[in-house]
Parts: sequence; structure tokens; C-alpha cells
Amino acid sequence: MATQGTHPHSAARAWLGVAAITASLFVFLTTELMPVGLLTPMSTSLRISVGAAGLMVTLYGVSAGLGVPFIVAWTRRVNRRVLLSTLLAILTVGNTITAISPDYPLVLTTRLVMGFASGVFWAIGVSMAMRLVAERHTSRAAAIVMSGISIAAVVGIPLGTVLESLTGWRTTFLIWAGLSALVFLTVVTVIPSLPSTNAVSVREVFGLPLKNVPLRLVLFTIVLFVLGHFGAYTFVRPYLEDSASATPFFITAALMVYGAGGAAGNFVAGYTVTKSLRGSFIAGCAGLVTSLLLLLTIAHGQAGAVITLVLWGVSFGVVQLSQVNLTQAAAPDTFEAAMSLNTMAYNTSIALGALFGGLFADHLGVTSVVWFGVTLTAASLLLTLATRRRATRPVPGDAPAPAPAQTADRA
Repeated sequence: MATQGTHPHSAARAWLGVAAITASLFVFLTTELMPVGLLTPMSTSLRISVGAAGLMVTLYGVSAGLGVPFIVAWTRRVNRRVLLSTLLAILTVGNTITAISPDYPLVLTTRLVMGFASGVFWAIGVSMAMRLVAERHTSRAAAIVMSGISIAAVVGIPLGTVLESLTGWRTTFLIWAGLSALVFLTVVTVIPSLPSTNAVSVREVFGLPLKNVPLRLVLFTIVLFVLGHFGAYTFVRPYLEDSASATPFFITAALMVYGAGGAAGNFVAGYTVTKSLRGSFIAGCAGLVTSLLLLLTIAHGQAGAVITLVLWGVSFGVVQLSQVNLTQAAAPDTFEAAMSLNTMAYNTSIALGALFGGLFADHLGVTSVVWFGVTLTAASLLLTLATRRRATRPVPGDAPAPAPAQTADRA
């Protein structure tokens, strides 16, 4: 990723720019996962099944994943400040249309378009922040930006659930449209011109897994655990409503507990990945499997549900941080291209996880979705255990990837 050692703009403005990009991540991620907390009221209002409502996450993830390498290549000559501003404008309009949409097909179409914008943001956001600050501060800038994921999980998504209970889901999306517009204005005001400097061709991106076996294995493990995790997580609200008679207030508190656990997991993993990267991923993945099994066994009461969600959040935080570092370790010389593939695999798997989870929920009940999660996360764990240690060992002489705090959906 290109960085600069000296800057024509002040340090204060540079860090304001980093804060603006962090806020951008917050609104993109909360928009992507907002239907998770609003699944039941949205399905009722739009007169669709809970499984069909999950498609709002599915289509968003499909476009966010599949469009990344192509759109980034097609916009390789576009100034990154202009590109980010355009993406935020799309998000603002999309949230507004979602709020006033009279029917489900229009909501799905709008989510599809917003997904393309979100995917491009994930490809350019961190590198933009790293270019704003002096080279010695690039890791700190990346970590600050990615902390927006923890903020979204702990504050954003639960806040959306609270707003829905007070005002309705349409008003909630209108509020998020206003927030997106505010972030747009901030980006236009504080981020300086950033001409594109590190575009990667589509051919190079797709050629990496063919010649890089460690990266290919990392991508397989990512696909498996994301499928399992998000298949179950997308339907956590209806599951808790059925199994624990959870109220909207308890759902909100539970999502906040989960998000706080994720933040704690990232904090812990920030130390453990530098000592044992592979071990950290294995421990986190084992925690995912265990937490989903606990969801099936002890989460029929509120106390059991809280314990389960704490472990689930901590485990996911560890896995999230580990998989970013695994990607960097597998392809240290082509990290940006590898992260484009990571983004594609991750978001596509979010979409498929929600899709498969919806099919299970509609035909076999929401409990079957949790078993789907157990199976896929266990498969990711077994694949990692079967992988030779040298395939995931950090490359000597290369600093580990920045330690981003991630707790909700993505790399």
C-alpha cells in the first residue's frame, strides 16, 4: 500500500481524515448488517417470510464481494477522495429509498446497488487512511479505521434495533441516510486529494490463488467459517425469540453483549497473533463451534443466551483478526491484491450464508440454521488443523498486518 512520508496538509487534518474514513466504515457496515437486528419487523411489514428477508443481507453481500476487483480496476484513474464521496452518496440515496420503498423487490434492488458501493469501500478505505498519515503511523491509522467495525457491532446495530422499537424500521433507515449524508460532507471537507496510486489489474488478482497455495488455503478457511458464522448470526433474533422468548429489548442488549465480546476478542488477539498466528485462529474457530453448540443447549434462558453470545463474540473477534493476518502472511508482497480476494470471498460467503440459512429457516426451522453454522465452522477448524504449519507461518522479516478490531462481518 502506498504511503507518504511527508504531507502538504497538517497532521491534525490527516487524523481528521482517518476519523472520517472510520466513520465511513461505520455507516457502510451498519447499513450492510442492519437487517439482522430488524429481520422480524421488516419481514412482517413487507409481508415476506423471515428466510426471504434474509436475502436483504444476501444480495448486499453478493454485490459487495463479486464486484470488488472489477470496479476497483475500472476506477483505477479516479481520485480516491472523489471515489469515496461517490460511494457515500450512493449509500445515502440507497438508505433513503429503502426507508420509503413500497415493496420488497425495490428494497432488494436498492440493497444490491449499495452492496457494490460497500465492496469498493473495503478495497480502498484502509489504504486511503494509511496514505494520509506519516509512514511511521500507518499501522495506527489502519487499526483506527478498522475499529469502526467494533463500534458498529457494539453501538450501531443495537442502536438500530432500539430506534426500530421506538420509531419503526423505515424511520431507522431514514436516520441512517442522514448519518451517511453527514459522513459524506465530512469526507468532502477534511480529506485531501488522493490520486489513485496502487491499482491492481483484474488478471493479477485472480491469478494469485492459482500460484499461491498458502493463500488458497486461507481463502478456503475464510469461506467455511464465514458461511457458518453468518448463516447462524443472520437469524439470531428469530432464534432467540423462539428459544428464549426474547423481547426486543433483550435482543438489543444481547447484540451489544456480542459486540462487546468481539471487541474484547480483538484486543486479546492483538497480542496472541504475534506469538502464534495459526494457534490464534484455531482457538477462535474452536470457540465459534463451542458457542454455537451452547446456543443449542443452554440458550433457552436469558442467562444462557448471554453467556453464549459473550463467547461467540470473543471467538469471532479472535478469528476476524487472525484471518486478516493469515492473508498478509500468505501473500506479503501482494497484500492489497490478496485482500481484494479476501473481500470477495468474505462478502460472497456472507451472502451465501444468509441465503442457505434462509432456506433452512423456512423449511426446517431456525434451529437447523444453528446446526448449519456448527457444521461449517467445524469444517473450517478441521481444515486449519489439517494444514501444515508452514502454510500459515508469518513470513520472516515482515511485520504482521495491522491489528484491526473487527467483530461483525468482514475482513
